[in-house]
Amino acid sequence: MQVDEEKLHVLLGKMVTEMGAAAIGPLIILGDRLGLYKALEDFGPTGSKQLADATGTSERYVREWLAAQAASGYIEYHPEKEQFSMTKEQAMVFSDPNSPVLMTGAYYAISSMYHDEEIMEKAFKSGKGVSWGDHHSCLFCGTEKFFRPSYKTNLVSNWLPALDGVVDKLKKGGKVADIGCGHGASTIIMAEAFPNSEFIGYDFHEGSVNHAAADAKKAGLKNITFKVGNAKNFPGKDYDLVAFFDCLHDMGDPVGACKHTVKALKPDGTCLIVEPYANDSLLENMNPVGRAFYSFSTMLCTPSSLSQEVGLALGAQAGEKKLKQVAIDGGFARFRRATETPFNLILEARP
Repeated sequence: MQVDEEKLHVLLGKMVTEMGAAAIGPLIILGDRLGLYKALEDFGPTGSKQLADATGTSERYVREWLAAQAASGYIEYHPEKEQFSMTKEQAMVFSDPNSPVLMTGAYYAISSMYHDEEIMEKAFKSGKGVSWGDHHSCLFCGTEKFFRPSYKTNLVSNWLPALDGVVDKLKKGGKVADIGCGHGASTIIMAEAFPNSEFIGYDFHEGSVNHAAADAKKAGLKNITFKVGNAKNFPGKDYDLVAFFDCLHDMGDPVGACKHTVKALKPDGTCLIVEPYANDSLLENMNPVGRAFYSFSTMLCTPSSLSQEVGLALGAQAGEKKLKQVAIDGGFARFRRATETPFNLILEARP
């Protein structure tokens, strides 16, 4: 077969771009951990020495880090004074902790994927799953850091109001279970917003539950509890709301989880299912968002499901059609898309 030189050069150009994107990942994490992005935002145009002095780091390392960031287009370079700065838009993505588009957390999770390459090689060969708790610890803090900004921006102001009658119940005093709560970001946000309601976060990973409990205690919240629990057997009944935030597709038996949820809800209760945004076909998901979520799904979501009973392995790009079928098979009578964001589907299921 004859090589098409033009196509080859296009592909090579793409791979060079991807190589730079992969190599910059650890530098994004370092910039976040060492406070380099935040200091650069606070200072305005500055040089490497001032930034290093402000962050207690080595000037030579910081100088090289700045060059890599500028070459990536993540910060601005001013050659006339050999200074660097951040635009407001760059700060929203890299340094503003209250920004709904803060992206640094994703790179902690990506770091865990590189650490886990060896165990995933074995999983590819054996077909066996890899439990969430068996991944590198970077995954747990990365998941929280990635999802928290979106939850903080949207959960109370947009997602809960999109559900029929839920906000009124929570204002008066409702009972809520947050299943697969991880480090408890979503649970804590809801508990802070609705002090008259009771919130219980369940997760099968004990380390995450302990972390969530510590964060709730630090926040001084009295209306929240975190417990180790499984989606198919979490205790309690008469819940007004049961929520699954970006986790139903990770479960081995999401239908079983829905069946248990139907029994745990009040007759007029609501199930909130937040899932990664996806269309219903691979072709429709061949875009930058789909690319990222399929990659996460290969290394994290699919192996998590395959490590559990049934192992349905929906994947992070399941799409609304498959999710609806899971909910209906699980006993829900009503299902609808309540709202959406570029990264999430917000689905409502009712008994």
